[in-house]
Amino acid sequence: MEQTDNKKPVFVAGPCVIESQELLDTVAQQLVQINTRLGIDILFKASFDKANRTSISSFRGPGLETGLQMLANVKERFGLRLLTDIHEAWQAREVAQVVDVIQIPAFLCRQTDLLVAAAQTGKTVNIKKAQFLSAHDMRYPVEKARDAGAHDIWLTERGNCFGYNNLVVDFRNIPDMHDIVSTVIMDCTHSVQRPGSGNGHTGGDRRFIPSMALAAKAFGATGFFFEVHPQPDQALSDGPNMLYLDQLEALLTQLL
Repeated sequence: MEQTDNKKPVFVAGPCVIESQELLDTVAQQLVQINTRLGIDILFKASFDKANRTSISSFRGPGLETGLQMLANVKERFGLRLLTDIHEAWQAREVAQVVDVIQIPAFLCRQTDLLVAAAQTGKTVNIKKAQFLSAHDMRYPVEKARDAGAHDIWLTERGNCFGYNNLVVDFRNIPDMHDIVSTVIMDCTHSVQRPGSGNGHTGGDRRFIPSMALAAKAFGATGFFFEVHPQPDQALSDGPNMLYLDQLEALLTQLL
């Protein structure tokens, strides 16, 4: 599906996990400036809990209550729309009070109760394609969400498992998922992960983020997802595959 000239892509950006209010404010302020300069509407993304970290000792985030308050502060101060992920069905209703888009993590995209709970909030539901599923298989999670009342469903490509500690992106997944929904997003940062390759931590190679984005555009992606951080190498989650915050605008300009 071609992106029409009068409809800009969906852009999602933010730090992997909520580390502090200061970090959220730093990123949000930059996103607002980019929105103004480029005439776009980037959604702000950050996770209140990373429940699927590699190691039990990995930083997970501030938790639901504190994390949602910090995200609400971002919306109030900067006026950005918000996206965050849930890992358990009971979280959906509370999260929906704050965010505009509820995201279903890739590992959990077949969890019926999670999909139903997200759909019943009436919010946009972004379902990330599992690393172990084909694009065609994503029609079943979409059917679950639609059956539960969701009207606006996005699908996100983030690569497939390829041997051990690596992912590969089959860009044909993008047009294939366009046969299921109209909004297909490329997760340009998680797709360069090398899961579990960092001695108890997920590795990655951020050099390939721009190429992932531009290739996805060529295959008809209607949205792009970037995890960004002012200092990725000091980030508490997913640092190796996050984009430097100050490099985001130049890449978005290319995509536009």
